[in-house]
Amino acid sequence: MHVANRALASNRNSCRLPLHAPWHAIAACMVAYGVSWALTGSWARAAEEPARDYAPGPLLAKFLDGPMKGSDEIIFAERVSMNDHWYVNFGYYSNEPHRPGYADGGRLLRMNLRTGEVKVLLDDPKGGVRDPQVHYDGQKILMSYRKGGTETYLLYEINADGSGLRQLTHGPDDDIEPAYLPDGGIVFSSARCRRFVNCWYSRVTTLYRCDGDGSNIRMLSSNNDHDNTPWVLPDGRVLYMRWEYVDRSQVHYHHLWTMNPDGTAQMVYFGNEIGGIVMIDAKPIPGTNKVVASFSPGHGIPEHMGPVAVVDPRKGPDVPGAARNVSKKGQLFRDPWAYSEECFLVAAKNKIFVMDGQGNTEVVYQTPDSHKHLECHEPRPLAPRPREAVIPSRVDLSKPTGRLVLQDMYAGRKTDGIRPGEVKKLLILQQVPKQVNFSGGMEPLTIGGSFTLAQIVGTVPVEADGSAYMEVPALKSLFFVALDENDMAVKRMQSFCIVQPGETISCVGCHEHRGQAPHFKPDLAALRRPPSVVEPIADVPDVFDFPRDIQPILDRHCVSCHNPDRFDGHVDLCGDKTPYYTISYETIVRRQLVADGRNLPLGNRPPRSIGSSASKLLKMVDGSHYGVQVSPHEFKMLRLWIETSATYPGTYAALGCGMYHVRPPLQVMLDRCGDCHSTDAKNKKGDPLMLAFGGRPINHPSMLYNLSRPEKSMVLMFPLSKEAGGLGLCRDTPFKNTDDPAYQQILAAVRRASADLQTHKRFDMPGFRPNEHYIREMQRFGILPRDLKPTDAIDVYATDRAYWHSFDYRPQPDRPGDIGGP
Repeated sequence: MHVANRALASNRNSCRLPLHAPWHAIAACMVAYGVSWALTGSWARAAEEPARDYAPGPLLAKFLDGPMKGSDEIIFAERVSMNDHWYVNFGYYSNEPHRPGYADGGRLLRMNLRTGEVKVLLDDPKGGVRDPQVHYDGQKILMSYRKGGTETYLLYEINADGSGLRQLTHGPDDDIEPAYLPDGGIVFSSARCRRFVNCWYSRVTTLYRCDGDGSNIRMLSSNNDHDNTPWVLPDGRVLYMRWEYVDRSQVHYHHLWTMNPDGTAQMVYFGNEIGGIVMIDAKPIPGTNKVVASFSPGHGIPEHMGPVAVVDPRKGPDVPGAARNVSKKGQLFRDPWAYSEECFLVAAKNKIFVMDGQGNTEVVYQTPDSHKHLECHEPRPLAPRPREAVIPSRVDLSKPTGRLVLQDMYAGRKTDGIRPGEVKKLLILQQVPKQVNFSGGMEPLTIGGSFTLAQIVGTVPVEADGSAYMEVPALKSLFFVALDENDMAVKRMQSFCIVQPGETISCVGCHEHRGQAPHFKPDLAALRRPPSVVEPIADVPDVFDFPRDIQPILDRHCVSCHNPDRFDGHVDLCGDKTPYYTISYETIVRRQLVADGRNLPLGNRPPRSIGSSASKLLKMVDGSHYGVQVSPHEFKMLRLWIETSATYPGTYAALGCGMYHVRPPLQVMLDRCGDCHSTDAKNKKGDPLMLAFGGRPINHPSMLYNLSRPEKSMVLMFPLSKEAGGLGLCRDTPFKNTDDPAYQQILAAVRRASADLQTHKRFDMPGFRPNEHYIREMQRFGILPRDLKPTDAIDVYATDRAYWHSFDYRPQPDRPGDIGGP
């Protein structure tokens, strides 16, 4: 098949979108822009013999005699691109397990850029091919391949001539994005971590390594969310994208990190303070200290599309000016490969381009019409390349723990106001993974706060000079809260760290500036002794559950005044259930009585601005609020509940179930209440319907409905006269008595939701059973038995705990370090 040479007007229909434009708007722009690239060469045809009409265009010809000299051939994959989030291109959906995150059709191709010859090395119309990488000797190719008729991507090698296909890894979980390591091993992203995205329906991959033959697979990162696209830097470190959010925005922080090939020394490389970009598919630029990456805008767009950017880390990891876009404004690409800082290979939709340092592009390949459903991905040169430096392994796989040294708690950013000696200990928390998830929000875990549960590991002391030295469990996502002499929060970490088995890592201070050299501080007090063993907090739960652990304290001290009948201060702290939460939980959160992280693009908060020290609730139970004073243990429970992100359930089994919507008679409510609460004619405060009961805004209608006692719902109590047992808070008393037909219609709607609650239950109710998807994943992951009967009781708290413990590192006495391979 011959494809004619075509010339299109350069920059016609170019897009001008803001950085945070939604991916679907950018994708639409990309489609429009797809006809505006200037083409000066002939498109290569897909064939297995030389293309008689092919000749390199001027830009490619220049490169072939310059930075691409000696690399005449490239390899690349063709597959069906997906249209969900940037990370959804494998696996399945939690609520639709038979709906794959991929589509059928994949090829691995080899192209000679001088002759135009294209060879199909692997073609599987029912399978998928992705992420090829060429070995150091240029003779074989590592890739992720899903064989036709199967559901799982696994690692394979194939010879550069298309012969000798051999499978390296096995199992039910996807292995993708592999890269050869200089020690002979392989680093890759894998769903073997068996968790779901904290804010979506899809599986997560974190980093793993194995030997060159696929054996000795070992987890390197324990992130709750994705670690993606690992690649080796010339100095031997692995560069990768890390997406994380610990008590901060779910969509802003996906940046470049590095680790050693054994997983040690995980640290930020660039961008952890720069929100709103997915920095992905990063690779080194030969002859420089720089890297090239796709800077996919906002929360990223499908298949990693974004501007091509060059990052110079010498300017510092938090300096926006260290990155510059190479591609022209409005142009979106993926999978950049650098031959030099002036020569790149990139892909976009069904084309492969060369690009110069000014963003000028030229098409070198287009998918033929016979395979127009496939798009181009991961172009890379087919040529030998030097091995990177080998970093000696620092792990001891026979040990269950690692060690962490903190040099000076008081050295770092936003530590002004913390007095020397003020911090007495560190509270160590673990972000625990989700075995299933069912939405893009955090409900019903929190209201606008954390997406995950935090588990208490324990505490360690901080010395008077600000130093600490501790032994902590390996391969856990740990973060810290600095506590004062009263165990109140002084400073909170809004990221996490991981130690490998036998590793010792250190940090200068609390969020120290990464662009500054460590200051010399000899004779640290913490290093004069053995490392502190984490001291568990024995008399509190390690994962808090609001109805089980916090509501009884409110019942003893608060509910006598703050109930639906007395309603002192227009506050109700009873434990009655709303459609999503309880009255008390919604009241505490919506009145901002606790200071959690919120889902905001903010990290490294000032001292005492988050956590227990900033939470009004604790001030109300210290004796200063009408003499209410809880016991020391009750205060401790409240304090630690706040430090562990103030969540509502203490189990992930609560996700995707236990929420029962009220469908009120809206026209009746408009007719009776619309003068003050109309969505069309807003009241004097500007509050729409149902959002201003009780004289102050209520930001979620869930709080208006009491499913435990429907007649006590705020939506009924506020407008009902006092003589009829209501609160009489509404002007003109819309409901004189409970016989009012409008009152009865609203009550009936709440009762219907209440009946659903009583029938189908919530996590804290006797007889609760999690939804089918939670059960299926717990069976898939080997936590629940496969022969579980529909009538068998499930202890969801014990099931969660067994799932989390399945990730506990198990020491390997006969294997001190990683082996690698030939």
